[in-house]
Amino acid sequence: MNENWPGHIAARLIPITLLLLTLLCWYYLFFGMSMNMTPAAKWQPVDILMLFIMWSIMMAAMMLPAAAPVILLIDKLNRQRLKRNSPYTQTLYFTFGYLLVWAFYSLLITLAQWWLHYMTLLSPMMVSNNLLFSALLLVIAGLYQWTELKQSCLRLCRSPMSLLSSHWQEGIQGAIKLGLIHGQYCLGCCWCLMALLFVTGVMNLKWIAILTLVVVIEKLLPKGELVSKLLGILLILFGVKLLIM
Repeated sequence: MNENWPGHIAARLIPITLLLLTLLCWYYLFFGMSMNMTPAAKWQPVDILMLFIMWSIMMAAMMLPAAAPVILLIDKLNRQRLKRNSPYTQTLYFTFGYLLVWAFYSLLITLAQWWLHYMTLLSPMMVSNNLLFSALLLVIAGLYQWTELKQSCLRLCRSPMSLLSSHWQEGIQGAIKLGLIHGQYCLGCCWCLMALLFVTGVMNLKWIAILTLVVVIEKLLPKGELVSKLLGILLILFGVKLLIM
């Protein structure tokens, strides 16, 4: 019997595990989020905790579809290493590192949302009730689409081989670190788009799905960089329209 058979089984389970994890996150968004999140009127520690959990699951649901090709690429490389009897680290450690970055973002945006509620810029139903705030956020997000930071992070997300060749390390810590690095690039690429949920509604499933599709198009489809810049123009125009209304 091949002594690496547990690794072979784990490698084959990665696509299934990734799909199930993504589906579970979306199941929560459709059927659990509205039940677990009541309008935030009085902020208690448990409310902030539940909000953080909601954001964390939401970010996983929105980002895993676009990150799936990179995760599966690493899994393929690991399976090739198994065939050569080379050291193998389960791909789930990379995925854990990647999601850890978005959990950190979820913590920051949870605190930001608490502050926005305190400043009465968000309604108790977690949607902007201030036209100026909405317009400025749209314009800032649109301008960010054209920045070198955004485009550089997007290029690295679209071409992950340079990341793998320059940052690959053996072992569990190496896999988690690689996931953290890739997650940072994705965060630099998409954080401003995720913040647009304050305009459309944090719990608006339609716009959560639309933003997820936008991220997938930017990262995976041809001409994603061009789509990113065109989206930036649309966001700026929409924001300016709100300002002059």
